[in-house]
Amino acid sequence: MSFHGRIGRAGGTKVKRALGVQAALEWAFRVEKAQLELPPPRDVTEEGFGFGLEYILLQRATLGCKVDGGQHKIGGYTHEDAEVIAATVAGMPDSLGGKRMAIRVAELARAGLTPDWMPAAVPRCVPVETRQNQHGERASTIVVGTERILTRGKWRTVEVLACPVTFSPHPHQIEAARRAYDDWWRALGWTRGGLIEGRMLREVEVTSAMPKKKPWEDR
Repeated sequence: MSFHGRIGRAGGTKVKRALGVQAALEWAFRVEKAQLELPPPRDVTEEGFGFGLEYILLQRATLGCKVDGGQHKIGGYTHEDAEVIAATVAGMPDSLGGKRMAIRVAELARAGLTPDWMPAAVPRCVPVETRQNQHGERASTIVVGTERILTRGKWRTVEVLACPVTFSPHPHQIEAARRAYDDWWRALGWTRGGLIEGRMLREVEVTSAMPKKKPWEDR
């Protein structure tokens, strides 16, 4: 896909391509093959946009010394705006997950995926274990005690059986998946804000569009 082929001019002014932050990330990492270069650890943790934009400015200065950027993409050109987007992600603050979240955001964008928030998941009570016999599949049972019963005038000891059950998927699994989606969503919000406020993209305009905040609440 050629990015430059999509840039037009109106009255001599270059028209920027408007993209939501998720689409911009996918363009940078999936189409342009931008690489995530994480900054080295710092003695003092810096929050907010300061750290990210400081790093981007350094990246921009480095790119300015090269021929229109594009030093990473094997066998082709990596658009400079894609490099800036990657540098923004690399500056993810620790309060949003730091380097680990930066890697996750980049990997999902490169794959063109949204985090799996388990949309069809409904906890169901199921046997912990099942066994197959001539009568089909049966739930496994365990002995939980004994009882004495009177049968035909005689006392007998019988085993009390129970079927261990669990919930699948477990509510905690669903909760964790949706918490991970929320963390990713907030990371995208931070990235969007940094790109809009930074004003360093030359041919891409990041819009306010965001993925749904809590898609499971719309069902």
